[in-house]
Amino acid sequence: MVDFATILAGFGDAFTMTNLFFVIFGVALGQFVGAVPGIGPVMAMAIAIPFTFSMSPLVGISFLVGVSKGGLVGGAVPAVLINTPGTPDAAATALDGYPLAKQGKPLKATKMALFSSVTGDTFSDIVLITVSAPLAILALRMGPVEVFALMIMAFAVLSALIGNSVAKGLIAAGFGFLCATVGSDPEHYTPRLIFGMFDLYDGLPLVSVAIGTLAISEIIRRLSEVGGQMRPAVELIDTGNPEDKRVTWAEYWGCRFIILRGAVIGTILGALPGIGSTAAAFMSYAATKTSSKDPDSFGKGNIHGIAAAESANSAVAGANLIPLLTLGIPGSVAASLIISAFMIHGIQPGPLLFQDQGRLIYGLFGAMLMANFTNLWLGQVGLRLWVKVISAPESIIFTSAILLCFVGVALSTSGLFGVGVMLTFAAIGYLMTSLGYSIVIFIIAFFLGPRFEISLSQTLALLEGDLTQIYQYPIAVALLVFSAGFLIWFFSKKAHGESGDQSQVSIED
Repeated sequence: MVDFATILAGFGDAFTMTNLFFVIFGVALGQFVGAVPGIGPVMAMAIAIPFTFSMSPLVGISFLVGVSKGGLVGGAVPAVLINTPGTPDAAATALDGYPLAKQGKPLKATKMALFSSVTGDTFSDIVLITVSAPLAILALRMGPVEVFALMIMAFAVLSALIGNSVAKGLIAAGFGFLCATVGSDPEHYTPRLIFGMFDLYDGLPLVSVAIGTLAISEIIRRLSEVGGQMRPAVELIDTGNPEDKRVTWAEYWGCRFIILRGAVIGTILGALPGIGSTAAAFMSYAATKTSSKDPDSFGKGNIHGIAAAESANSAVAGANLIPLLTLGIPGSVAASLIISAFMIHGIQPGPLLFQDQGRLIYGLFGAMLMANFTNLWLGQVGLRLWVKVISAPESIIFTSAILLCFVGVALSTSGLFGVGVMLTFAAIGYLMTSLGYSIVIFIIAFFLGPRFEISLSQTLALLEGDLTQIYQYPIAVALLVFSAGFLIWFFSKKAHGESGDQSQVSIED
């Protein structure tokens, strides 16, 4: 367990002027990119990673966390104002936010989204701070066999829940593992799949792969859809009633149980790899609508719907770091980018992180709490500014982002080789997205590939090559049985749903 002096030292490191500046800058950048439909905090984080090399690990990672948290607030702005979610997380927010804005209450809707988002995010951060250290202690009791089984379970859940096809999810994971084998063997350090290019001896650059698949491919796709058209300016109705421009304490307090339920749903789902904040938002929205005394008012401007969606999708942000910090398994793309930032600074996430880098982790916790209050402050100040942001032309924003990608990768990889890798994976990411293969699973598999390979080799060594001896490790057996049972249940449920849809179509015909 981390001693109290280390915890205080970590929080002291967080509350410095340098760290505060980069947290504020990260939150402001996150709100900006979240407010512009199509960019999103994930793309901004991918672009920003190379620029964190010159920073200390705490400052660099705190900056990325600020971008992620700010993007959750910013994504609700276009969802409310123009019915176009800035991030997928805000799709449920648009269901009631946009009708409320059409009634002349856009500021009330955006402020309710802001307050609910910050409350849900803070709740999940408190859960992260209180449970992550004990979970890390439990994780230390797990040997290589249990870790291998746990990673199998994580990929089974990810492959099933992300995307529309389990088979495509598994193929994406396999391709991620294949790309992770490029370079030297982590066990014997013999070169593999380098094809005479010794620049690949250390493997494919993390930054190049992440920016290529997540940022450049998405920018290319979005630019192809612009078609030379400029985004129209937002026209808002002013009712002249000051009550329509604010959220009173009575309105916020009246949503307290809804916000709490959304925060709990988001925290639970965020701790499970792969489910994501979009699913959490819709589950919380559905639960609130079902339990409401007036369910017909939802979708017509009910402020409770905004509170339910925003509290849940923001609570996922902190909970996603629970499996990352305790097990080294990222549960989302944002978590994958944060884990890459850890690795770039020479820090290996996992259960030993609290023992070896306890001061850094509690400094990160302090920065996360700081980012929440910054989100609240900047959100109230900048809501009117973000209205102007969402009317910016996409062509200008995306071309600027491409320039930053090239500069960042060239600086981080010390040459044009990394840029070539980035462009290659931009094309691969574009094809994967077009064909329905999950980039999320690919990225997570690529990041976890070396650790998965080491766990597999250690497992085979402990079992002396005889997999039937795995019964000696009951925890690993339980995890593998759960993985198989989950996939069987998911396949059967999906097959039943498809047969039901076909029968419905035949009856209608």
